[in-house]
Amino acid sequence: MNPITAWDLLADSRVQPGQWLAVTAGYSSVSTMVMQFAKRRGINVIALVRRSHDRLDLKRLGATATLDLSDLKVGIREAVMDMTGGAGLNGIIDNVGGPASGELIRTLAMGGQMVINGGMSSERFELHNFDVLLSGVEIRANIYRYFFSPPVEADRPVLREIVDIFGQPDFHISVGGIHPLAQFELAVANSLDRADLGKQIFRM
Repeated sequence: MNPITAWDLLADSRVQPGQWLAVTAGYSSVSTMVMQFAKRRGINVIALVRRSHDRLDLKRLGATATLDLSDLKVGIREAVMDMTGGAGLNGIIDNVGGPASGELIRTLAMGGQMVINGGMSSERFELHNFDVLLSGVEIRANIYRYFFSPPVEADRPVLREIVDIFGQPDFHISVGGIHPLAQFELAVANSLDRADLGKQIFRM
């Protein structure tokens, strides 16, 4: 599911080569896959993380820059505008929500897209109508393409392309641990507190 989701999120963002994309939950598996797909297309990516970890280098996975929310000296909008040389964002893939999402939306360039893929934060974000109207911003939801129906024959070419890229030796997926079900508490704790470790997998 994750490679297909990452592929579709990047397509839905409509960001073009040379433009800027922001991805929240930068250490998540989907986000790191988005970065790697984006790098292959020449798209600049800002990865937002709650706090930076040395173990997983997001720039090696395709991020142009990392925005550590725990170490901000200025507002998110100011930081993003500085990173993009004043160009702003052309797209956002948001897995978190909360106030940071509202700040990111206000950095979108004319015609930018925000694609909502998750809501890890319990907090809301707020916008004024002009935050959307004056920049022609579009906010969209992403739902896994096979959530309601299985693949069809016409999907074969794009699925083959995803598999071919996903299977290349330089496409990196971090595995943080393989656990028996009895260790579910450790796996969940690592997923919440040590996302940089990588995906937590259960052995069935």
